[in-house]
Amino acid sequence: MAEFLSENYGSIIVGAALIAIIALIIRKLVRDKRAGKGCCGSCSACGKGCPQCSRCSGSVRGEHEK
Repeated sequence: MAEFLSENYGSIIVGAALIAIIALIIRKLVRDKRAGKGCCGSCSACGKGCPQCSRCSGSVRGEHEK
């Protein structure tokens, strides 16, 4: 087992770093979604209330339903 670890030490470190980075990205996405900062990419699918909807249609947020 020690031989395997010593031979693959670099790969293990890189893999652990990638897993940590991906976990942080997912954590940020979840927090943004909970805070209402995320957009699904389609204003019709999100109920036209996301912050990016004003960019999609040119109107101010919340005025889609009028």
